[in-house]
Amino acid sequence: MIANYHVVIPARMASRRLPGKPLVNIAGKPLIQHVYEGALQSAAASVVIATDDERVRRVCAAFGAEVVMTSALHTSGSDRLAECATRKAWPDDTTIVNLQGDEPLMPPQCLDQVATLLASDPAAQLASLYWPLTSTQEILDPNIVKVVTALDGAAIFFSRSVIPFPRDCTDLQAALDIACEWGCEWKRHIGLYAWRRSALQTFSRQQPTPLEQVEKLEQLRVLEHGGRIIMAQACRHIPAGVDTPEDLERVRSIMR
Repeated sequence: MIANYHVVIPARMASRRLPGKPLVNIAGKPLIQHVYEGALQSAAASVVIATDDERVRRVCAAFGAEVVMTSALHTSGSDRLAECATRKAWPDDTTIVNLQGDEPLMPPQCLDQVATLLASDPAAQLASLYWPLTSTQEILDPNIVKVVTALDGAAIFFSRSVIPFPRDCTDLQAALDIACEWGCEWKRHIGLYAWRRSALQTFSRQQPTPLEQVEKLEQLRVLEHGGRIIMAQACRHIPAGVDTPEDLERVRSIMR
C-alpha cells in the first residue's frame, strides 16, 4: 500500500552553474513544468511548487500549478520545504517528498517508493534512495555522492570520497570485483527525500554541523544529531538531473 504524502518542488532562479534554470526551455515547456507534470503521475495527494521568484510563480500559475511563495533568504531546498509546510499548515505526521526542481526524468514510481519507505520505519526521520555504482570513474567522481548503509538499510555515512574504501587493493576495478563477491557494493545517493514534517521543522531550526559543512551535504546534519535515515535501492533507474548546460542539452536530446 502506498503511503499518503505530498510532493514539494523547490525552485529558484539563482543557480550558479545554470542561471534561470527552472524556466529554461525543454521540448517546448519550461523545465519546472516537466518536473511538475512528472510528479502528477505519482500517487501524491498534492504537488506544490515552492519558490521565491515572481517570474517562476507566474509561469507555474499559467500551467495550473499550485505555488507557495517562500523567503529569498533560504540557503537550502530543505529550508524552503519547511516554510512551505508551515504555510500549508500540514500536521506534524505529514509525509513530504522533496523533489528537486531540476529532475524532469524522475520516475513517479520512485516518489511513491520513498514515501512508503518512510512510512515503513517509524524510527526514521528521513527516507532516501540509492543506485548501485559499477563504473570506476563514477566511484572516483567527487560530484557523485556515495552512501554506505547498515545491514538494516539505515544510512551510516554519505561522502564525496570513495566509501567504502578498499584498503588492500591498489586496483579499484579489482576491488570492485572482490566487493561484489563479498556482497558489498558502492552506492550512488539519489537526492530524493521523504520527510516527516516534524523532523523537517527540527532540521530547519538546527545550525549546519561540522561534517555537513566539510562535505557540503546537508543530510549529514541528520546523522550528526543522531537521526536515522532509511535507505533503499530505487525501484527504477533515475537519470541524472539538470545541473549544467551540458546536462540541459543531454535532457533536451532525450526528450526529443
